[in-house]
Amino acid sequence: MTAFIGRRLFQAFCVALLVAFFAFAATEFVGDPLLLMLGSEATPAERAEMAAALGLDRPFLVRFADYLGGLVQGDFGVSYRTREPVLDMILARLPASVELSVTGILLALAIGLPVGMICGIFPNGWMSQALMGLAVVGVSLPVFLIGIFLILIFSVTLGWLPSFGRGTVTMVGGWPTGLLTADGLRAIVLPAVTLSLFLMTLIVRLVRGEMMEVMREDYIRFAIARGLPTWRVWLRHGMRNAMGPVVTVVGLQLGTVLVFAMITETVFSWPGIGQLMILSIGTADLPVITTYLVLSGVLFVAMNLIVDIAYMFMDPRVRIGGAA
Repeated sequence: MTAFIGRRLFQAFCVALLVAFFAFAATEFVGDPLLLMLGSEATPAERAEMAAALGLDRPFLVRFADYLGGLVQGDFGVSYRTREPVLDMILARLPASVELSVTGILLALAIGLPVGMICGIFPNGWMSQALMGLAVVGVSLPVFLIGIFLILIFSVTLGWLPSFGRGTVTMVGGWPTGLLTADGLRAIVLPAVTLSLFLMTLIVRLVRGEMMEVMREDYIRFAIARGLPTWRVWLRHGMRNAMGPVVTVVGLQLGTVLVFAMITETVFSWPGIGQLMILSIGTADLPVITTYLVLSGVLFVAMNLIVDIAYMFMDPRVRIGGAA
């Protein structure tokens, strides 16, 4: 087990290093920050002076090495647009993104797991067919379109929920949260539902397929023949054995939530990291863009590592294979 985890940690480190390299290289094609900062009428001397001040006149590999050295020391650079430390800008918006992402994930799990289980147990029922039809619609529609529809219905037409902003926030141990105020709870409903729909429909379809397979196994028939309560057969013998592939796929999809969170935050003017990323792309703020890409890549790698380790504990065959 130790060797298995050690190999996964080494692989995760190598992948994270490659992600940092490609993220840093990708910012070379985002835009010309000198043009956006100085304007089109700047002289070559002014451009050269600004490039030297920002370190853009140095070779790519030298700048990448300096960036890695800063990451080791917790220095993510300074924003070209605001001249603030990038880490401070991200930390200021991190609570909003974390609350939105976690709320969306929990909502997707709370609805997707039981609905998928019911659809897998009764695959030919009318309710199962209707729910699967809704799941297909949820997967097909773009996130921004879902958000606009929800705003049109619940904000513009009915006036029940706010269409933008985070609402009233309160400080809890240095963490600004809107989940403890009525205004904050109302503000997070539409963004969280929008963000959760893709993951929710994926969970429903995946759990349904796994449950349909598991319910045909001999040990399920044997458990029913023994006279065990139906709910116990469904949950302990059915759902438990269907969760292996579900944990793997859903765990890997959690990183995708960040991408959809960026779109959702833009639609609802949610003051999170995703909205900061969109603003930084428009102004070619390379330090912020690079840091966002690096942190997103590291999060994907970390989620892969956590899923591998979790699956190892769930399935003894993985431990045996890893030991071999």
